[in-house]
Amino acid sequence: MSNIQKLGALSNRFHADLCLDGNGNKPDSKDFADLGSPVSPLRTARAAATHTSSSSSSSGSVSGKPQHNAAVRRGSDGCAAGRLSHSGELSASGESSPTGFPSRPGHRRSGSGPLIYSSGGGGSNSTASSPVTNVLPAGNICPSGKIGKPGMMSRTPARNDVLGSGTGNYGHGSIMRGGASKADVGAASTKPMASLNPEGLTRAGNEHYKKGEFPDALKLYNRAAAMCPDNAACRYNKAAALTGLGRLPEAVKEFEEAVRLDPAYSRAHHRLFALHLRLGQVEFARRHLFMASQQPDPVELQKLQEVERHLRRCEDSRKASDWKSALRECDAAIAAGADSSPLLNSLKAEALLHLHHLKDAESAISNASKFFTSSPSNLQTKFIGTLTESYVYIVSAQVEMALGRFDNAVNMAEKAKQIDPRNIELTMILSNVRSVAKARVQGNALFNAGKFAEACIAYGEGLKYDPSNSVLHCNRAACRSKLGQWEKSVEDCNEALKTQPNYTKALLRRAASYGKLERWSEAVRDYEVLRKELPDENEVAESLFRAQVALKKSRGEEVSNMKFGGEVEEINGIEQFRTAIALPGVSVVHFVAMSNTQCTKIAPFVDLLCSRYPSVNFLKVDINESPAVARAENVMIVPTFKIYKNGTKVKEMICPSQQVLECSVRHYGL
Repeated sequence: MSNIQKLGALSNRFHADLCLDGNGNKPDSKDFADLGSPVSPLRTARAAATHTSSSSSSSGSVSGKPQHNAAVRRGSDGCAAGRLSHSGELSASGESSPTGFPSRPGHRRSGSGPLIYSSGGGGSNSTASSPVTNVLPAGNICPSGKIGKPGMMSRTPARNDVLGSGTGNYGHGSIMRGGASKADVGAASTKPMASLNPEGLTRAGNEHYKKGEFPDALKLYNRAAAMCPDNAACRYNKAAALTGLGRLPEAVKEFEEAVRLDPAYSRAHHRLFALHLRLGQVEFARRHLFMASQQPDPVELQKLQEVERHLRRCEDSRKASDWKSALRECDAAIAAGADSSPLLNSLKAEALLHLHHLKDAESAISNASKFFTSSPSNLQTKFIGTLTESYVYIVSAQVEMALGRFDNAVNMAEKAKQIDPRNIELTMILSNVRSVAKARVQGNALFNAGKFAEACIAYGEGLKYDPSNSVLHCNRAACRSKLGQWEKSVEDCNEALKTQPNYTKALLRRAASYGKLERWSEAVRDYEVLRKELPDENEVAESLFRAQVALKKSRGEEVSNMKFGGEVEEINGIEQFRTAIALPGVSVVHFVAMSNTQCTKIAPFVDLLCSRYPSVNFLKVDINESPAVARAENVMIVPTFKIYKNGTKVKEMICPSQQVLECSVRHYGL
């Protein structure tokens, strides 16, 4: 066979290898999709080879017979105009490029080989690169522009020919003979192929996606989508990466755009079903489930029906103000699959607020905000007659109001009203929120002016619109405390603490009011809670000490030698030990050995108890330094703790836990 015939056969073979097989197989199968890649790499459906081995006459054909190629239609975005397959492949009526995108201006198809294009407009600084490797250039590479006679090719002197970046129509760029700079060659070899076309970007993005590197995958998918905004597969890929990042509302928008571009995109419909279900939007989930397949998966259909059932029960419970049932059904719907629903998390927050679990309500509404975004009108749903977006804002307003963030509450309520202006319930809630905020501002102004009676009235006006508002109750308690109305002050603090059990201001004011009423046991209880909440507040520690002393005095105990605070006292002899434990009140003796690990570990906790219970005397005995005390007390194991009350031992503990030790100190210290 002659060299010319061999060259023609080689061209035919390369062209056939680049085409789809006879069965039209595509790399996009369900099995592939389940391996972790959002879609298979972007590829085009390639027409089977139907023409001969002749090359285009535009570049000097081998046989001399011209071959006309079908033109590739282009859309306004520069991508091939053809039907988009579900795997991200493009197919056109004419011949298309094997990479799925047509050549760029300045380059044309040459011969029967693959369509090759440069990286840019063909300027002198542009870099040539080919998306297909191991393929001969599709232009003339002979100095004369003609194919030599058989046998002459081997006698042609070797040339240092490299592919340049010129503007000639030679596929890879101009053929440079020995004159290419090293910089040009280096640039051509190091520039990533992913930067040249959407296919390369998509393939690189898929690799990141499979590894769970969603931010990197999203960057690459974004670039591919920017190059081909009307490509449904690019939108699908971008949405899949957003889903991996937990940005579900944004993912929904991208998937919706994908099915707009290709209404038959079943994989995108299936993804939309899953996302809408997670977001609690069951109507849209059902629609996309049946658009994905006329016979949906029974398991997925059952999952949808279960979420629908719990949502109906949620609505019924909310209408009946049965907040315990509403909370239970919310949790059931979330467990069934609607784990990212702003609506369910908002209802959960409202139920927790009415059940006086403010911290949990704040956490629930925070989860709702995480998955909440403004939806287009065609995706808006209603809950108990209120648009879901408005409902999220109005519950946020109620939580902000309960937390004392009045300005935020007003802003949230106004947003809810703007979204659903004709809703009567929202109008009433907005009015109430504004009235409560106004009452708080007026009350604070009067309190600062020393007009405590008028401030009481102002706060009371606000409580007419929000009877359980803990901030207004606590503020009114302060006014009543100033007026000497101790019992009423305690009542207001009790109401405030129903909603916020650890509301420090309410605890401080109630403890002070208990002290004025000489209810020392209750005062000590509140101060002990505050001591744990505010361990560094010396004023709280002193108030606790005074309350403890007053409580002991009211019981007839000796308190003349009790002192506030101090450090753990070290005992060095038997006489010092006996004097210390004989003091009025409670003494806790810690027997230690400095070389013992357990003693070293529990020592800081003993120091903490010393500051937490300032009315208790804490003593430390090193059994190696004071063996006489250890023998007298028969201490053989450390750490050992002994508690004495007015000189009499009441409890002994060997290697106790921190919890047991503190409970014992607290029990005998009161």
